[in-house]
Amino acid sequence: MLRPNGTLDDCIFQGDNDEMTFHLGAFVDKKLVSVASFYFERNEKFTDQYQYRLRGMATLPEYQGQGLSSALLRTAFPVIKQNQCTLLWCNAREKAMGFYTKVGFQPSGEFFSIPHIGKHVLMSIKID
Repeated sequence: MLRPNGTLDDCIFQGDNDEMTFHLGAFVDKKLVSVASFYFERNEKFTDQYQYRLRGMATLPEYQGQGLSSALLRTAFPVIKQNQCTLLWCNAREKAMGFYTKVGFQPSGEFFSIPHIGKHVLMSIKID
């Protein structure tokens, strides 16, 4: 899902095992169908001192549109806030921008291309 033209190793990110990183998954009938990873990482384009980055959010196609990714975000927000962070940001794929906007993220800047993956836009949401 994350890297359709890549390998499983392409889905391993720097910081996956850091102390402040956490990973969430949604299960349906004991099957992992949606995932999201959250990294304590600051993006200099935002002024908030403490930030988290969302990476690797994906849902199997047959489970999309059922609110699973939104549920993962709702689960993550209190954890992020508990860690004194006020902002969650991500590089959203162009085709996922509608989802992120619907759950409260705002775009920042222009689209940019990530090689072998496609167009993205920087998006963020304030954590209250």
